[in-house]
Amino acid sequence: MFQRYVQNLLYELMGEFRIVYLTGPRQSGKTTLAKIVAEMLSIRYVSLDDQAMRAAVEFDPHGFVRSLGDECLVIDEFQYVPGLVPAIKEASDQLATNQRGKFLLTGSADLFASTRVQEAMPGHLARLELLPLSVAEIVGNRRNALDSLLQKRDPYQSEYPELTRIQIADAIVCGGFPEMIGKSRQIRKVWFDSYIRGRLLKDFESLYATRKDCHSNIAALTPRLSGLSGNLLKYAKIGRDLELDDRLVKRYIETLELMFIFQRIPSYAKNRAKRLVVSLPKIFSTDTGLACALLGIRNGESLLTTNHYGALLENLVYLELRKAAVWAKEPISLLHFRDNRQREVDLVIEKDDGKVTGVEVKASASVSVRDFRGLSALSELTGERFEQGILLYTGHRVLPFRISGRNFLALPLTAVIPANN
Repeated sequence: MFQRYVQNLLYELMGEFRIVYLTGPRQSGKTTLAKIVAEMLSIRYVSLDDQAMRAAVEFDPHGFVRSLGDECLVIDEFQYVPGLVPAIKEASDQLATNQRGKFLLTGSADLFASTRVQEAMPGHLARLELLPLSVAEIVGNRRNALDSLLQKRDPYQSEYPELTRIQIADAIVCGGFPEMIGKSRQIRKVWFDSYIRGRLLKDFESLYATRKDCHSNIAALTPRLSGLSGNLLKYAKIGRDLELDDRLVKRYIETLELMFIFQRIPSYAKNRAKRLVVSLPKIFSTDTGLACALLGIRNGESLLTTNHYGALLENLVYLELRKAAVWAKEPISLLHFRDNRQREVDLVIEKDDGKVTGVEVKASASVSVRDFRGLSALSELTGERFEQGILLYTGHRVLPFRISGRNFLALPLTAVIPANN
């Protein structure tokens, strides 16, 4: 069993909030973690995956919650009975001021994503995201990638471990679903095929209320989006390519995002800079292994022969940072940057105080001044808010660069993606 680095944070939230919602894609490990917490805190556990339990709760959600009395409860796969939301709100409102940890809910669709639902439970609800395993969790490295990246460092510090192209490609194809770590190619193919048919498509149909058959549209759209990982999201172009209305494409993507299959990240644009930058969002897959499966890529050697390797490497870096952000020392936002002169930065890390760090990902072991063009543009645009410009590359040395009076660093990829020692 893998150690999940958000576990301690989950315990802390249970001690501070009445309701904690643990959410993320199917098979990411939510049930395992919820059962561990239930056992450690001596809380009753029920799963709405159980058909009989689900039917009983659907019949009378308010009665079910009221029957608990003072008992605390873990409700797994909570999204199956949306009618529980008002019942849980009612129970939360009636708790004593100092009572905490009444409900731990898990769900594979982000039912509490809407502002309206969150506003209905002010101060009562904490939301915690659990994506598939990070590379750090797989190899057992407890260093927080985000904290490590943002720290001030000696530009001439010792070398980092090196990852080969095939090691990187294998990590991308592996992804992070716990059940698939260490499995053979054949088992992985069967599992991902089953996941796509039995989970992704089935869950989409249940979430996306429509009278029309959307199965074929989603079967065509999801590989297309996987191939766009790390790229700007242009709904009209996707619609033209798939012969779909662009507004329908956007609604589909919004539903897939609620299911944690894809994630859109916004452009970095502040005040006077808005007219100078491209405002389109970028899209990333929330698991590179699933993205590869949707693209028909089954192993690292095959990935290296495609034109998806560089983009999926950027996707892997994004995911490692996003997962680390959940338990990092300070809150951040992950954005991207592209100006109207086509200068871009793959990821922009923005702190609450407005300070930014630019991160560019390069799938090469060589670095030149030209590779810092986007980072330099971001530094010019942000001025005093700019803290660092970092180019991640596949070499093993820390390389300092000074461009237009500003300092930049080329860092080995293992500053974010730990090697398996």
